[in-house]
Amino acid sequence: MGAIGIREILFVLVVLALIFGAKRLPDLARGLGSGIRNFKGSLRAGAESDSGDGVDREIQ
Repeated sequence: MGAIGIREILFVLVVLALIFGAKRLPDLARGLGSGIRNFKGSLRAGAESDSGDGVDREIQ
C-alpha cells in the first residue's frame, strides 16, 4: 500500500462524477470545504479557550 497517486485521484473523481453528476460536484466540493473550515475553526476556538483560562478541567 503506497501513497495515493494521480490515477487513484482521477478514478475517484470519475466515480463521483458518475454518481452525482457533473453539475452537482462544485456544490458538493463547496459544502465539503465549508464543513472543513467550520471544523478547523471550532478546533481553534476550543484550543484557545482551553489554553486561555489556565485551569485544567476533567471531561465528564
